[in-house]
Amino acid sequence: MEHVVRDLKLLPKAHLHLHFTGSMRPSTLLELADKYGVHLPEALTGGEPPKLRATDERGWFRFQRLYDMARSCLREPEDIRRLVREAAEEDVRDGSGWLEIQVDPTSYAPRLGGLIPALEIILDAVEAASRETGLGIRVLVAANRMKHPLDARTLARLAVRYADRGVVGFGLSNDERRGMARDFDRAFAIARDGGLLAAPHGGELTGPASVRDCLDDLRASRIGHGVRAVEDPRLLRRLAEKGVTCEVCPASNVALGVYEKPEHVPLRAFFDAGVPLALGADDPLLFGARLADQYEIARHHHGFTDAELAELARQSVRGSVAPQDTRAKLLAGIDTWLAA
Repeated sequence: MEHVVRDLKLLPKAHLHLHFTGSMRPSTLLELADKYGVHLPEALTGGEPPKLRATDERGWFRFQRLYDMARSCLREPEDIRRLVREAAEEDVRDGSGWLEIQVDPTSYAPRLGGLIPALEIILDAVEAASRETGLGIRVLVAANRMKHPLDARTLARLAVRYADRGVVGFGLSNDERRGMARDFDRAFAIARDGGLLAAPHGGELTGPASVRDCLDDLRASRIGHGVRAVEDPRLLRRLAEKGVTCEVCPASNVALGVYEKPEHVPLRAFFDAGVPLALGADDPLLFGARLADQYEIARHHHGFTDAELAELARQSVRGSVAPQDTRAKLLAGIDTWLAA
């Protein structure tokens, strides 16, 4: 029996699934809304995470609407700087030593002077936050599944152009029930040819087929969510054999109704099948849980021992694009945490 309860906030880890606006502190959202005279719905001001269910179309639409309202409060470069610095501070507090934050710069472009200025402002903010907090931070540029695949190609070319300024990967987010993965294969080919990691969302709101499409059509080396792969044992084996890391976000899965209860999220099935996992917070602003909370879920609802939690943390580090010295430092820290 383990008698010592180790603090999960002190466990070094990498955070590979965090969305830009969704990383905001609720208190910051209230201040920015006040600053710009934006009237927020009660769901965003009640101090409790909103009740969301995305498994029906209306629920997803409501989730997106709340997200868009929050995003509309980010209008000036200083708001972007504040958002990234606070996200970094929260991550550091939760034991993260490496963060890969995901953003679709298109959504900020109208207010920040266009697509290129928007991405440059975001990358400058990331560089500043990294300097101020000591957290290694990189950016995944994500295309929106609901928009035209040509838009995704534009974004992929832009992402590749900024690979030396902190962009490390290319994603695809929003409602996977719309837009086939293969429609975005050209965009992902551009990103991969430019040396970026392919990390689309899949297997969240739809079944295993969407994970298979990410592997076959987009040649993903990481999958955002991927949890529904559990419904196809052969696919689970394939993920394990290829070492494709799934960025699993337990609190998000429950908040959006993908699973009814925390214990239904298939953490144990993935772990036992040898599929590498990276626990992520997805959108703490809307789901109320940050990074260390996801490890608490693994501990309390899935019976993960501290040795297994340490292994989850290692998998997050191995699944990251962190440079060798950062990885070595984090992995050593994980061993120290476990030995304590």
